[in-house]
Amino acid sequence: MKRRAWSSISVLLLTALAFACAPRVHRPAEEARLALEPATFDDLPGWSEDPMAPALDAFRRSCAQMATLPPATPLGGTGFAGTAGDWRTACEAAQKVPAGNDSAARGYFETWFQPLAAHAEGGEGGEGLFTGYYEALLNGSRTRTERYNVPLYGRPPDLVSVDLGLFREDLKGRRIAGRVEDGKLVPYADRQTIEQGALAGRDLELVWVDDPVDAFFLQIQGSGRVRLAEGGEMRIGYAGENGHPYYAIGRELVKRGALRKEEVSMQSIRRWLEEHPQEAPDVLATNASYVFFREIEGEGPLGAEGVPLTPERSLAVDRKHWPLGVPLWLDTMAPAAEENAPDRPLRRLMIAQDTGGAIRGPIRGDVFWGAGDEAASIAGRMKHAGRLWVLVPRRGGNP
Repeated sequence: MKRRAWSSISVLLLTALAFACAPRVHRPAEEARLALEPATFDDLPGWSEDPMAPALDAFRRSCAQMATLPPATPLGGTGFAGTAGDWRTACEAAQKVPAGNDSAARGYFETWFQPLAAHAEGGEGGEGLFTGYYEALLNGSRTRTERYNVPLYGRPPDLVSVDLGLFREDLKGRRIAGRVEDGKLVPYADRQTIEQGALAGRDLELVWVDDPVDAFFLQIQGSGRVRLAEGGEMRIGYAGENGHPYYAIGRELVKRGALRKEEVSMQSIRRWLEEHPQEAPDVLATNASYVFFREIEGEGPLGAEGVPLTPERSLAVDRKHWPLGVPLWLDTMAPAAEENAPDRPLRRLMIAQDTGGAIRGPIRGDVFWGAGDEAASIAGRMKHAGRLWVLVPRRGGNP
């Protein structure tokens, strides 16, 4: 792969953030809230046409994760999903459905669940934005060489992640991260500072890759595989982030006049970065968020719920509004694999199994498309309006 020359960038000053028992976080004055209304399966566009067995397989994975929780454990989100115990009976019934049988899978969901239509109060109503992500493939080495000189870091031991919901009810689903200095939580090094060597010499390098743009997009995706020069592959997954807000560099390129808003996609951003190697570091630095990784043994990639993701069935959501593990009916459009082909309807049952720094709001989701060139092509161009319905166990846990 083509190596790129990077110019040096001046160091950003870190601003101290005092931490108290009730953390202060800037929040929009009119942040959208999730509202749910009763619906029927007839209200779900395309419900009868979805081959649903893969969705049931994905849901069984989430059920296995829920089964590890004490029954009284709240599932999170806005509280509509109840506790882990409220899902036990429906999850046990899922194990009895014949594998690979689409009709039986659909009948199971219709028998055990009630659909609710999702809306955003104080936001965009029933429609929101849906994008895509995929499992990236990079070239790398466990040893630094002239070619493999871009580090992917493991989680630093001094990185502290804070669940703000433990301190204030209205901050459920929100987290910050930093490091402790003189008894206070202060911001961790930002992307620019880390890439200038702030973590060098601490033996945190998990693997070395040959392309800084690939490394950047791997952080956006959150997981991937590295084809090793020594032979074989290693799978890596999300292990934490530095706590700085995520900023979309596509927005920065529009702001600079480098791209038009309607042109922005992963593919167009990558092309611009490759064609402007001297300007690229400054653009990348505008996204101060930085992701750390860990090596994953066995099946993957793993989502935030801790279960392997299922291509075209796992959805990343905002955990402030949605608990992980719930089934969601998605009605949107998706790009075709061929770049110039028309978009196609995407109406299918998804399972909330992941989250992401850019996924904010009640009607917002990121579809996992799997691995490979086709998945990357679709995910990189997906940016479509759509609607959501959630399925919850019928009252009393009985069909």
